[in-house]
Amino acid sequence: MSADDELSLLVIIIDTNPIWWGKKALGEAEQFTLSKCIDAAMVLGNSHLFMNRTNRLAVIASHTQESRFLYPGKCWASVDLFGDGGSSVESSCSGSKDGKYELLTAINDAIAEEIKDLMTKTDMRGQQTETLLAGSLAKALCYINRMSKEVKANQEMKSRILVIKAAEDSALQYMNFMNVIFAAQKQNVLIDACVLDSDSGLLQQACDITGGIYLKVPHMPSLLQYLLWVFLPDQEQRSQLVLPPPVHVDYRAACFCHRNLIEIGYVCSVCLSIFCNFSPICSTCETAFKISLPPVMKAKKKKLKLAV
Repeated sequence: MSADDELSLLVIIIDTNPIWWGKKALGEAEQFTLSKCIDAAMVLGNSHLFMNRTNRLAVIASHTQESRFLYPGKCWASVDLFGDGGSSVESSCSGSKDGKYELLTAINDAIAEEIKDLMTKTDMRGQQTETLLAGSLAKALCYINRMSKEVKANQEMKSRILVIKAAEDSALQYMNFMNVIFAAQKQNVLIDACVLDSDSGLLQQACDITGGIYLKVPHMPSLLQYLLWVFLPDQEQRSQLVLPPPVHVDYRAACFCHRNLIEIGYVCSVCLSIFCNFSPICSTCETAFKISLPPVMKAKKKKLKLAV
C-alpha cells in the first residue's frame, strides 16, 4: 500500500479549564499560559500535516461547560477534508503575510478565533468546575468513526487521540471515561496523554489499554519539545525511537456510591457495580442478596441437681 493510500488522523484534545489556567498564571513567576499551550498544540498540528499530504487534523477544546471543535469548525463543514489538499480552502484564503502555507494559516486563525469565542463566553457562576474530558473523548471517537466512513475504498485510515491535560481527574466521570476507553480499544484508536500537572490515573489506564504513550511533562515551558519528540511520530515510527519508559499504571476503580478510588471493595455479581461499603441491596440494579448467616447454636440446658 502506497503512502497516499494511508490516511493518518490526529485528534488533539486540549484542556481549557479556566480555573486551572487562571491559578497557574497567578501562582508562578515563570508563567505558562493557555495561549502558549495553544501555540504549542498548533505547531504540533502543523507538523503533523507537513509529514504527509494525506494527514488529517482535528482539535477539540475540553471546557468546564462544553466540548467544542476548534478545528474543523462550522465554517469548514462544506470542505472536503479528504480532497486534494484542501484546494477549496486555499482559494478562499486571503494569503499568508509571512510566507506560510495558506491552509495552515487558515487553520491557525480558525483555532485562535474559536478559543477566543469559547473563553469570552464562559460563565463560571455554576458549580461545574471540572473539565468534561470524557465527553471530549467521546466526541473525538464519533468524529473518527464518521471520517472512517468517508474515506475512499482503496484507502486505510489510522487514527489516534492526544490529550493535553491540565486539571485534576474527576471521579464523577469514571464510568463514562472507562466506556470511552474500551470503545477506543475496539476501534483500534490510540490514546496518548500529555499531562501538565498532577498524574492522571484515568489517562494512565487509557494509554495502557489502547497502546498509547503517557507522559507527565517535567518542565511546562518545554511543552513543544516534548510534543514534537514523543507525540509527533505515529505508532510505526515509535518503535525506532528512544522514548520515555512506561509508567506504573494506577488501576484503582472508583466506587459507585461515593466516587472514591478504592483498592478493596464489594462488587455486585449481577451488574458488576463497585461499592466501598457493603449493602444488602445493589443501588444500581436493585438486586437483593441473600446473606448466609452462620448457624445459630442452641444453648444446652443445664440439668439441675436435686438437693438431698
